[in-house]
Amino acid sequence: GILWKSPRGLLLRSWLEGRALWRRTLVRHRSSCFLLFCRQRGSRVRRYQVLLSLMLSSQTKDEVTSAAMLRLRERGLTVDNVLQTDDAALGRLIYPVGFWRNKVKYIKQTTAILKEQYGSDIPRTVKELVKLPGVGPKMAHLAMNIAWNDVSGIGVDTHVHRIANRLKWVKKETKTPEETRVALEDWLPRDLWSEINWLLVGFGQQTCLPVGPRCADCLNQALCPAAKRC
Repeated sequence: GILWKSPRGLLLRSWLEGRALWRRTLVRHRSSCFLLFCRQRGSRVRRYQVLLSLMLSSQTKDEVTSAAMLRLRERGLTVDNVLQTDDAALGRLIYPVGFWRNKVKYIKQTTAILKEQYGSDIPRTVKELVKLPGVGPKMAHLAMNIAWNDVSGIGVDTHVHRIANRLKWVKKETKTPEETRVALEDWLPRDLWSEINWLLVGFGQQTCLPVGPRCADCLNQALCPAAKRC
């Protein structure tokens, strides 16, 4: 039998059962940043594109991020091309991603730093990545995983944060995604860290919504303490 348990007594088997259900839920959900680039590691250009896709994805639905990335790539998504693109044109390419005006500024600033300090590549550590404008811990850990194939930590955004608390995967309620990341990494086996984000983000966008979660349509009702309150 499986002896390992989370702090809340959740058997690993329950996590694995839930994972299978999320995979079924997300059969048609193929536009996340992870799935866009997971098979495209290896070059500076691809790593740069991974980082930009993560920057664009914040507060943005995956299909909007995917469309913006396609427009950018059609134009030639490289460090030099972005630096040569004026802010207005860049804004038109990424619109309507969330907070697109701020992201134009962050993309330009970060891209200049990458060219000047990293030979047009992206940093190889979380510590360096989070120093880039517009890059937080979630993006940094996902970039390490997707771009460098290095699982440095769990990428926790608002969806993962919300769902982890609803499922009682934390010892006590956490207030921020970073608190949730630390709590999850304390008990979840490291070989499962890399898939949490891409499983739960799509699930959070489609089913486990912030307001009015679709519990009646959720395949995880039997595993979820919060489903009883729906």
